[in-house]
Amino acid sequence: MPGQSRLFLDFCAGALSAFLPLDEISQAPPPRPAHWPELIQRLAAQNPTPAAKPALASLAEGAGAILTGQQVGLFGGPLYTPFKAATAIARARKSTAAGHPHAAIFWLASEDHDFAEVDHVTFPAGRELATLTYGKAPEAAVPAGRIAFDESIVPLVERAVELLGPSDATEALVAAYRPGRTFAQAFADFYSAIFAPQGLLIVDAAGRDFHRLGAPVLRAAIERADEFHAALIERSQALEAAGYHAQVAVAPQSSVLFLIDEKTGARIALRRVAPTAAEPNGLWHADHQTFSTSDLLGILESEPERISPAALLRPVFQDFLFSTTAQVGGPAEIAYLAQSTVLFERILGYQTPPIARFSATLIEPSIAELLRKHDLSPEQIFAEEDASALALRLAARSMPIETKQKLAAAGNALDAELTTLVGWLQSQDKGLGQSADTAAGKMRYQMNRLRTLAANFQLQRETTLTRHANTIFNALYPGGVLQERVHGAAYYFARYGLELAETLCEQAASLCPGHSALWL
Repeated sequence: MPGQSRLFLDFCAGALSAFLPLDEISQAPPPRPAHWPELIQRLAAQNPTPAAKPALASLAEGAGAILTGQQVGLFGGPLYTPFKAATAIARARKSTAAGHPHAAIFWLASEDHDFAEVDHVTFPAGRELATLTYGKAPEAAVPAGRIAFDESIVPLVERAVELLGPSDATEALVAAYRPGRTFAQAFADFYSAIFAPQGLLIVDAAGRDFHRLGAPVLRAAIERADEFHAALIERSQALEAAGYHAQVAVAPQSSVLFLIDEKTGARIALRRVAPTAAEPNGLWHADHQTFSTSDLLGILESEPERISPAALLRPVFQDFLFSTTAQVGGPAEIAYLAQSTVLFERILGYQTPPIARFSATLIEPSIAELLRKHDLSPEQIFAEEDASALALRLAARSMPIETKQKLAAAGNALDAELTTLVGWLQSQDKGLGQSADTAAGKMRYQMNRLRTLAANFQLQRETTLTRHANTIFNALYPGGVLQERVHGAAYYFARYGLELAETLCEQAASLCPGHSALWL
């Protein structure tokens, strides 16, 4: 997988045991919390479809939970979103087959407030990419999941229908993304339809009831804020000392909590002021407002939905609620968990094992035909800097055989002669040898430039090569980024049917955490 951090690659290789536990989901799930019966009721209220009943019944009878999640985005968000769901389903099936019943649960990260990350989606459109954006940004940094669509969503849906074409997935998208529906509601409706046959359960825990059930975690983050802050700083330093990165910068006065403003609904970071003689329990700042610890505990008691966990605390909050057996995440989530282990240990007494989500590039038949035509593999695409570089590769391959032979012969002869000459001159005098080595480098550069000139000439003669390169790059490695992070998932379900969800689950059943090429 190109572009991945050393931390994530070491995790996939099983070499991060100093910071994260190994995947051991074949074990029985953790003990059920006291709030389990009410939790199942809340989960059932959000999953009222017949398809959800078997999973709900299994949980009610004591099954464990394999949990994953994602920010709620426009039209289902990027392709890696269903990859997460498919991985959770596959691992729940694996554990169930081993004698430990489990259900897959998808957590909607509806409290996140970075609207610019979720207000758009990009769909393939022939040889190009089309980005659709919902332009009604909120005035305040409110949780994105609460934002309701107005009438401006209608032309966006119509454009999406044009791009996707008629299909069951398109119908599900049209039914979900309507005026009056929130980002969270639409996202949940869409994926409930996509993964209905697999029994995926979807939960939005942003409301009062779920926050009341998870209040012990939020209370600990308030009462033990200074302890947790010191532990997170120590963990960040340990990660960096080991050559890794800290996903979240732990600032001097930061905390792991946000406060939802009661007037504007904005999600505001809570900053901690250390205890003093005058205020032995310390103070808290949220923009221009100041709160005591007892003030925040009072808000938690009366309006628990206003206390929101930040990225490092959220996985602990999730696992306290669902007594999660394992969490499925991508590179960013794995990095979060490597930091938040210290919070798991202090609040829950254990760290939930993480699982790397399924990662793949989906190759459509038309793109597969181009790859075969030009004798290319996905790995070769990932090795190119951009579409222009790929076009030059195609041009170099398509040059007449005589041209390739003469360029190769000249290049090989030049390299051999220069190597011999530089070696001889170095034996005569060190300074002379250094100058000769520099001059030889310039000659080799000019030889490479000659190869590039020949390839560019071939590009001018065969204009289809540039089009093919752009088409392949946009399809498999758009902008030098993995397809799964750019392309909207809805496109593939519309083109290849809802059966694609089961195909993804089957592919995700592999224990290999590497990147796959899935030929459609």
